[in-house]
Amino acid sequence: MSTATNVEATAVNTIEWLAAGSTSIVVPVYQRQYRWDIGGCERLLSDVRAVAAEDDAHRHFIGSILSAHDTAAASDLILIDGQQRITTLMLLVASLHHAVKDSDPALAAELERVLVRHDDPTRTKLRPHDAWAELYESVVLDRRGDADRESRFDDNYAFFRSQIHAEEAPSIWRGLRRLEHVSITLGAQANAQQIFESLNSTGEPLRDHELIHNYILMGLTHSEQLDVESRFWLPIERHTGEAIGAFWRHFLVMTTGREVAANGEHGVYSAFRHSFPHVDLEHLRAHAEVWRHYAEIYGVLLDPTTEPDAEIARQLGYVNTFGRSAYPLVLAASSDYRRGVIERAELLETLEWIQTLYLRRTLVNLPNERLIARLCRARLDGRDALARAFARITPSDERVSAVLKYSELPHAAYVLGRLQGVDDTADFDIEHVVPPVPGDAWSGDGVRPWIEYTDDEQNSHRALAPTLGNVTLLEQGLTERVFGSSYPVKRDEAYARSSVAATRELADVAAWDTAAISARTVRLTADLLRIWARPALPEIDDDGLTPILDAVRRRGWPAGWEREFDYVEYRGERWEVPDVKYLFNRVFRRAWTDTTDAARAYCAAHGGPIYDEMAWKGQWDALDDSHFLYMGWDSNYMMSAVQGVLEESGIASEVFVKYSYIGNVM
Repeated sequence: MSTATNVEATAVNTIEWLAAGSTSIVVPVYQRQYRWDIGGCERLLSDVRAVAAEDDAHRHFIGSILSAHDTAAASDLILIDGQQRITTLMLLVASLHHAVKDSDPALAAELERVLVRHDDPTRTKLRPHDAWAELYESVVLDRRGDADRESRFDDNYAFFRSQIHAEEAPSIWRGLRRLEHVSITLGAQANAQQIFESLNSTGEPLRDHELIHNYILMGLTHSEQLDVESRFWLPIERHTGEAIGAFWRHFLVMTTGREVAANGEHGVYSAFRHSFPHVDLEHLRAHAEVWRHYAEIYGVLLDPTTEPDAEIARQLGYVNTFGRSAYPLVLAASSDYRRGVIERAELLETLEWIQTLYLRRTLVNLPNERLIARLCRARLDGRDALARAFARITPSDERVSAVLKYSELPHAAYVLGRLQGVDDTADFDIEHVVPPVPGDAWSGDGVRPWIEYTDDEQNSHRALAPTLGNVTLLEQGLTERVFGSSYPVKRDEAYARSSVAATRELADVAAWDTAAISARTVRLTADLLRIWARPALPEIDDDGLTPILDAVRRRGWPAGWEREFDYVEYRGERWEVPDVKYLFNRVFRRAWTDTTDAARAYCAAHGGPIYDEMAWKGQWDALDDSHFLYMGWDSNYMMSAVQGVLEESGIASEVFVKYSYIGNVM
């Protein structure tokens, strides 16, 4: 049997291992911050008490501790895995030491051997990361003073002090001396990262950015780690803060042009290792310069007020309205601008395209996920390729116009701010001219109160209340003054006094009703389409949606087909209709109800498909007591009739079909 030469594993007594010699146990810079909470401390103390109560033969196993000798300082033992347990044990020993140092000098001396170096009692045996070493040492060496601070070291130490009394100290010490672990010491050729990942497959998982941190530093000497940590990693942390995990994901989406999972089996870390399979010191420093560059930009994206160019800062703030999913593309464009690869105008154009894409897709209820990687890939082929990629997934003017008539306005403060020229909307409210829930006394003309409106009138007003035409920005003080008032009061007391020109224009409208809302929607829609303009290219895909007038007329379908459409979008509604036959039936039913005159005109001009009686045998569907829709047509006729009646009704531009897979193939 062969003998392992790169890994030495020995079962040891934990307290003796900690107290032996003058070796310092060093927590390397790549280790995550100390995290154990009170619950973990409570379990540890419970285990110590339990084993203390048993006879002398009993021991308690606390797992394995992975370490390696520092090649630059032979007396230092680098703690690769076990920092959380060892630190907590040291805090427990420190609390015990401080509890008995005045009453039991002999026990205090034994405890001190665990806490401090023999050759220098001012140095702790455990040396944490430099960023929090002073904090840890002030707790262990009992020199905290009266500092008002918060840390896990302080919290956990305070817990142990509250639980341990001097009379219990001998028992706790007995339990501590019965702790054991497997000490794993690595040789020079051992793969520390692989062993570390195996040991951390259970217990509290490391986050992706912590694994990346370990991966890039673990193969370096301690002095090299300190250099890379201070020059590169700490600036990256400083720029990205709590968003460091998101930074690495967005950086990898940008560089790979592929979506990277944010959860699951460490998708970000796996993608990082695939992108950077070798991180020796020479390559690491070159890569780290790039990482730091993008982290600095990322910090500006997180806080656009730090951007010195006012217009770029404003546009970055606008992009943040839609979250951070576009950051990979913004990172790439911003970096190119900083490095002189593109002009300022192209960066601003890209930021505008991003806003247009997200706003328009949100308006028409399309998902905004998994869009950016493809745009990052397209950008590699130049501006024109990026413009075409945006155009293919940005909804058209016609579709957006249709939805704006009937749908609630998303991101209202952002949209109205840009439409109405208000850069900072913090002191403004979103004012609904018709309240979402009008009171009985509310009136649109000052004559008829809401309670006298018919049910149809009330329903129409409520439906339009959250739409573009019925909302505006209004100063908070004016909003409070006229809250709940009828339109004439709000018009004279608030709208006429607003500093926002678009709001003051409402003062010129005598009465507020659905016609006024619709007219204002038309005016504002034109402005919206101008500000959030899609790239001026002839091609458009609308994410697979086809305007009804461009829908394919088919003679028939092969045997075994299942569905022609995934869905149909009808004036902002989503219809689950599988094929043109169902679409034909539903469109003519709606036409007969909503646009009866147009339906009659179409049927008179084309000899059907609605008739006054069921004049021949076949499949008919009753629309009312005296009108019937004949269903026995082929698919070509049905699609032509659907297109014709919608065009006759003037709403064809507001209807779209989304073909299924087989529909696209056919």
